[in-house]
Amino acid sequence: MSAPIGLARVRRLFARPQLVAPSDFLRREIAGRMRERLGLVRMAPQRVLDAGCGAGADLPLLQKAYPAAQVLGLDAAQAMAAAARPASSAGKSLLNRLLPAKAGIDLLAGDFGSLPFGPNSIDLVWSNLALHWHPQPDRVFAEWRRVLRVDGLLMFSSFGPDSLRELRTAFAEVDDLAHVLPFVDMHDFGDQLVEAGFSTPVMDMEVITVTYDTAQALLADVRALGGNPLATRGRGLMGRAAFDRLQAALERGRRADGKLALTFEVIYGHAFRPAPRVTAAGEAIVRFQPRRPE
Repeated sequence: MSAPIGLARVRRLFARPQLVAPSDFLRREIAGRMRERLGLVRMAPQRVLDAGCGAGADLPLLQKAYPAAQVLGLDAAQAMAAAARPASSAGKSLLNRLLPAKAGIDLLAGDFGSLPFGPNSIDLVWSNLALHWHPQPDRVFAEWRRVLRVDGLLMFSSFGPDSLRELRTAFAEVDDLAHVLPFVDMHDFGDQLVEAGFSTPVMDMEVITVTYDTAQALLADVRALGGNPLATRGRGLMGRAAFDRLQAALERGRRADGKLALTFEVIYGHAFRPAPRVTAAGEAIVRFQPRRPE
C-alpha cells in the first residue's frame, strides 16, 4: 500500500521544529497512553529505537522505563534530530555511571523505512504518531521486523482514517483537491504486520476530540501537526475567497456547546517478531521439548 506522500516534502515540513511544537500536546497525551500499554509487557531491552522521534520528548520516557538500555532516537528531519539533543542530555543522570557503557540516548537522522542498523539489532521499536507520514507503511513494517531481534517488540501509534474528518468535510466545500492524508485503516495495518512477518499483532483504536473556540485556532493546530505532504495537493496559495468559504464551512460544524471540534482516530498497535520457521537455506526448523522423566 502506498500514498502520494513526498518524503522530501515531509522533511521540509518538519525542518522548523518551533512550528511543530504547538501541537506537541497531542503527542504527549498519546505517548502517555502508549506507555501504559508498554507497561503491561515484561521485557528488559538492551537497545530501544524511537522511530520518528521528532524533538525527542519520548526519549527520556523510554530511558526512564529501561535505564540500562541504549535508546536510539531517529528522525527523517535533520533539524528535528538536532532539536532532540536537549532531551537526550536531560535523560542522562548519575545512574548512567553505574550502567553499561552503551546505556544512554543517541540520536541520528534517517528514514525509518530504511534503517542504518543490521538485522537482529533492536529489542524494542517505539514509534509515536510518525508512521502516517511515510508513503509505504508496509515497507516500514518489513524494515522494523528486519532490525528486531527474535521476540523483540514493535509498539506504534498512528492516525486512522476518521482523523480530521471535520477538516476534510470543510475543504470539500472549497475545492476537489486533497488536503488531508489518506490515513490507513486499523485492519489494514494488522494485515500488513502479518504480511511483514510479525506474530499475533494486537490492534486497538480510540477517538480523541479536541475542541476550539475559533476556526483560526483549529487551523493553527492542523498546520502545527505537519501540514500537507501530498504530491496531489494544490500548488498555489489559497485565495481569500476560498479561505473564507473554508472558515464558513468549519463554522457550520460548531457544536451545541459553541465549540468547534477536531476528531483524531488514534490507532495503537503492537506485535512481536517470532522465531524463524525456516533456515536461510529454506530448511524447516522444528522445535521440540524433551519429555520430562516421570
